[in-house]
Amino acid sequence: MSVVIVIPARHASTRYPGKPLVPLTGASGQARTLIRRSWDAAMQVGGADRVIVATDDARIADHAAGFGAEVAMTSTTCRNGTERCAEAVAGLGLSPEIVVNLQGDAPLTPAWFVEDLVAGLRRDPAAQVATPVLNCTGAMRADLMADRAAGRVGGTTAVFGVDGRALYFSKEVIPFVPHAVAPEAASPVFHHVGVYAYRPEPLAAYAGWPEGTLERLEGLEQLRFLERGIPVLCVEVQARGREFWELNNPEDVPRIEAMMRRMGLD
Repeated sequence: MSVVIVIPARHASTRYPGKPLVPLTGASGQARTLIRRSWDAAMQVGGADRVIVATDDARIADHAAGFGAEVAMTSTTCRNGTERCAEAVAGLGLSPEIVVNLQGDAPLTPAWFVEDLVAGLRRDPAAQVATPVLNCTGAMRADLMADRAAGRVGGTTAVFGVDGRALYFSKEVIPFVPHAVAPEAASPVFHHVGVYAYRPEPLAAYAGWPEGTLERLEGLEQLRFLERGIPVLCVEVQARGREFWELNNPEDVPRIEAMMRRMGLD
């Protein structure tokens, strides 16, 4: 029963062109690109049989091949990372049990986020797609809200039912919280971590569906599954003292580098 990790990466990012090749400096002063750090994170995941960088850009492909990654070239018509993963898996003729989409903008993703995600999907035979969520402290929620107030998107938030099934994902900070939350306290907000685990059937079907209205408005690929009635399982993961943030804007580079220094990550 195999698990394949695909890291989709494109150069023509709307919010941050060239993002996969942006250098991030770790605690020791060593700089490595975002795509290299994402690949390094994927290589630490236990139980993964294969890690593939999927891109449509020769600059990313050459760079990734240079540090030893397996690269799959995909078309420029892929509208998001899920479509790119589907194309890469189909093009390579793979038939894994589970495909993991490790977004190339989450270099701080700990291995156990992905391992717990895969375990969660395996525990729930009815689930077709799963994604991790991380409870936000009051401080993390405040950072997300500050980004929104400044006109930026710092991250995506998720709301889900008692069975863990996703109700909605948004780039707004949801749910609304009518009271203050202490910086170190748990808040009702859950940060959606940019990783997905798919069973092969819904992944293969995904690219054949038209883009949904909510997907287009929010710019969130997972909403296509919800709009089609495909259940998405939210698997809560634990930070275990690690800080987490995604690289969505140029302003996120110094924030992530500061986190790496605090955590001693090279």
